[in-house]
Amino acid sequence: MFTAYVNAALKKAHYEILPNGEGYFGKIKDLQGVWANADSLEACREEMKEVIEEWILLGIKMGHTIPIINGIDLNVKEVV
Repeated sequence: MFTAYVNAALKKAHYEILPNGEGYFGKIKDLQGVWANADSLEACREEMKEVIEEWILLGIKMGHTIPIINGIDLNVKEVV
């Protein structure tokens, strides 16, 4: 489920070429604070994947609500 979420999030990423040959910048609108930049598009995608993974883990640890993407819900449910 975790990998499926990361892959779904990556499909929502928007990448831009930075001016003056400074590389690439990517972000995901629905995931606040998730962005990456690198010299190549492929490197930017790889960095984006790592950022998403870390963002999810930190969010869960801190008790934040993780946005549902493509029906994939990573939010921890309290068991009574």
